[in-house]
Amino acid sequence: MQLAKKAGFDQVNVRQNMDKNSGNKKPKAGLGSEVVSLAKTNIRDYMMYIALVVIMIFFAVKTDGGFLDARNITNLINQAGYVAVMAVGMTIILIICHIDLSVGYVAGFSGAVAAILMTKYHVNEWLAILIVLVLGLVIGLYQGLLVTKVGVPAFVTTLAGMFIFRGLLNISLQDTGTIIIPNEGFKSLSNGFIPDFVKGGSIHYLTMVIGGILIVAMIYSQVKTRLNKVKYDFEVPSIQIFVFKQIVISGVIMLVMWTLANYQGIPWTAVIVGVVLLAYNYMLNKTKLGRAIYGIGGNAQAAELSGINVKKVTLFAFCSVSLMASLGGILYTSRLQAATPTAGLGFEMDAIASCYIGGVAVSGGVGRVTNTIIGTLVIMSLTNGMNLIGTDISYQYIVKGLIFVIAVAFDVRSRKKK
Repeated sequence: MQLAKKAGFDQVNVRQNMDKNSGNKKPKAGLGSEVVSLAKTNIRDYMMYIALVVIMIFFAVKTDGGFLDARNITNLINQAGYVAVMAVGMTIILIICHIDLSVGYVAGFSGAVAAILMTKYHVNEWLAILIVLVLGLVIGLYQGLLVTKVGVPAFVTTLAGMFIFRGLLNISLQDTGTIIIPNEGFKSLSNGFIPDFVKGGSIHYLTMVIGGILIVAMIYSQVKTRLNKVKYDFEVPSIQIFVFKQIVISGVIMLVMWTLANYQGIPWTAVIVGVVLLAYNYMLNKTKLGRAIYGIGGNAQAAELSGINVKKVTLFAFCSVSLMASLGGILYTSRLQAATPTAGLGFEMDAIASCYIGGVAVSGGVGRVTNTIIGTLVIMSLTNGMNLIGTDISYQYIVKGLIFVIAVAFDVRSRKKK
């Protein structure tokens, strides 16, 4: 009893001492010191944004502003769309320490199947899209079962898949060659724009309204997140930096929306990518499945011991990445308005590079789909800009390879320092 009482008194004394010392925290550093500290702590995340800004400024100068022209920004969004959705799916696979090398030709084959359904069998375009997405799920199920049930390594399974679906793509188009798609609804996915509620206006008013809604939603989400962190005593940046960040992000959103509004508005590609991004971001950050994915990436054995069904989550990841590959194939085929035998060549490299440039850890367990989209914009901005200035395709591959390896090397070094 005496020992218990003494322990109780000790706990009370500790609490009292903590309460007394709570007011003796170190005074907050100045604004400049805080900025430097944030920059050092989040240097890996900031670098991709810095790289994107530098790339855009460089090509804007080299093209006398043509790179930032509304028409080219729209073209860049449509170019990046198919890579973006594949990269979002690839992010999940890389987080759990697997890889999918087949996504390029899964995308190419999916586009060919959609074209054949619409032209040869006269299937409605929306039904054809649904069938192709189901095909993507089946492909993911097949490859996922090989990995989880049979035990074939993901690298081998998907490398074999790359050969298989490249062969299927060639077989499906060997009699017809390139298939021109006449369906206007299908072509509008990557070439159309959301309609405006004002006809014949000088700007696209709906685009500006959507921009305003995005800003309000973004600020609301950021304020809510900050209040939750304060509530549970997590460290947050000063109010000055927080407000400055919201102003900068809001300014960027309105600048992009204003640029698009002065052309034809928001492309349907951007809407599709936005829906995919929101769905995956919610899944990773707000659900048990998302926590399981990060847990498996951090330590698969520990995750299994904690009750996570690693095989089921892995199977989901393979179904997910193949589904996104099929969606990417639909967007690419829609953009070209045709299915071609070369579709899918190198798509997987752009998707993987986008993930790693976007901050997915080589060792797994770390990655965000929002950052992956930035990585996609970096890769596709390089491609778009080099095409505008007439850079030879050979040099384009060299530049993209160098950017890729620099990003990964920087990531590895920065994580070692941490």
